[in-house]
Amino acid sequence: MVEGGVITTEETNYTECFRAIGAAPYIMRLALSAGIGGLLFGYDTGVISGALLYIKEDFQEVQRKTWLQETIVAMAIAGAIFGAGSGGVLNDRIGRKPTMIIADIVFFIGAIVMALAPAPWMIIIGRVIVGLGVGMASMTSPLYISETSPTKIRGALVSTNGLLITGGQFLSYLINLGFTKVSGTWRWMLGVAAVPAFVQCILMLSLPESPRWLYRKKRISEAEEILRRIYSPEQVEEELRALKESIDNEGAMSEVSMFTKVKQAFGDKIFRRGLAAGVTVQVAQQCVGINTVMYYSPTIVQLAGIASNSTAMALSLVTSGLNALGSIISMMFVDRKGRRRMMLVSMVGIMICLTSLGIVFYQAAATAPKVSLLESSHFGVNSTCPFYSSASNAASWSCTTCLRSADKQCAFCANKANERSPGACVAATNDMKTACHSEKRVYFTEGCPSKIGFLAVILLGLYIITYSPGMGTVPWILNSEIYPLRYRGVGGGIAAVSNWTSNLIISETFLTLTQAVGSSGTFLLYAGFSLIGFVFIYFLVPETKGLPIEEVEKMLEKGFKPSICGCNNETKDRAEG
Repeated sequence: MVEGGVITTEETNYTECFRAIGAAPYIMRLALSAGIGGLLFGYDTGVISGALLYIKEDFQEVQRKTWLQETIVAMAIAGAIFGAGSGGVLNDRIGRKPTMIIADIVFFIGAIVMALAPAPWMIIIGRVIVGLGVGMASMTSPLYISETSPTKIRGALVSTNGLLITGGQFLSYLINLGFTKVSGTWRWMLGVAAVPAFVQCILMLSLPESPRWLYRKKRISEAEEILRRIYSPEQVEEELRALKESIDNEGAMSEVSMFTKVKQAFGDKIFRRGLAAGVTVQVAQQCVGINTVMYYSPTIVQLAGIASNSTAMALSLVTSGLNALGSIISMMFVDRKGRRRMMLVSMVGIMICLTSLGIVFYQAAATAPKVSLLESSHFGVNSTCPFYSSASNAASWSCTTCLRSADKQCAFCANKANERSPGACVAATNDMKTACHSEKRVYFTEGCPSKIGFLAVILLGLYIITYSPGMGTVPWILNSEIYPLRYRGVGGGIAAVSNWTSNLIISETFLTLTQAVGSSGTFLLYAGFSLIGFVFIYFLVPETKGLPIEEVEKMLEKGFKPSICGCNNETKDRAEG
């Protein structure tokens, strides 16, 4: 360690992570058990995308009301906002372990409520309850893993939380596919989420509290006992000294009220700088539109012109698998290449992919097949979409115009001979869907037939693989290590709330935006948000690679100057020296 908080170490590689785990398997047990919180997060994110397709089939009001679809998706996020906020308070007051157990119990209850829901309003209540559990787990899991991990492999181990998030998403798509032919499809999809919550609750009962939290609560012997199972004997003494120094600096802060602590936190220059960085990366993570892809992935695939529910979910499984692959890449490189650099590179790739998606969707809409009056009247006058029948400009209607009609009361029944030839704009009813399918035609409700739709699916995959290693996992790693110990719960809670609030806004408006400005305009808008996020990350987010948590405070106190290479100038200067 050197003065100013910057340390010079060899680049940590993934082999060192395996070596440390081999010497102390207990480390991985802690990381994986706590990381199931990430699995819950990921499963809830992914499962609703497939379940929504079948909820719409069971409840016609959900099919016709875009705002109701958005509400079913977004209410879990609204619950997560409160869960993340309360999680920050609970983490500081009762500890990381009890908070995780409470999160599991809440999540379990919410999953059962959703599975038994007789109406959309009950699904929404279940989503809120599940969201509370997800919110608490989203900021507690990485925090617990960070505080029970050796410094040199902390980034890789916290990445297991990100890996389990993406693993949970992948698992949800597999389960969605598995239940497509089962009676009660969406009920099983949503109810299965109770299983991992129950498993983690049992596992957490046998795990210790965070040694850092214990030391802060004057339970030093318990903290020391846990540290001896994580570090070598000589490292334990060094870690205890670092903990003592950090705790001593807190003074009388540990027992003050939460309001006073928040007020004092914002009066602390170190905390403000850490919070600016933490909130920046959490908001940027959501504003690139990732959870619209996760929550609405099959719907986006259908917007690209693939009508089948099962095909859309199968293709979504591919994007989810790429997300998991990206998390593994993050684990391999985050402690070698650095947090800041990986996020900046990721944002460049995201901007390119989103811009390309906007162009592809624009071309797809521009070349959508026309609506034919002859084809539309083929099924009978009463079967034609009423908005098309009464439109003064009906002759200029295309499939895109048909599907973007008010309240989604129109569907497009493709031409029997060629999907891209003029087709029928029909009423969006189950009877018309059956009639269309009976003539071996394809029935479209989200997107139109397109010869370039497959490019959108490819670009979605590229978007995921550029997002996941950087912006997917690194913001959670950064937030687990950027705040002073005395304010870690407060900072983590505020950052998590900012993440979920951004998530709520993006998810609650996605379908409305696609109706208002089209898929092309929506993805181009996200590309613009990504550019803004890149600028903020460049100027506000320092590099924390290789820094013990206590040394991060010293680095923030000194400040940093952004550089083109993605690292702190101070780090680069010392490395060259």
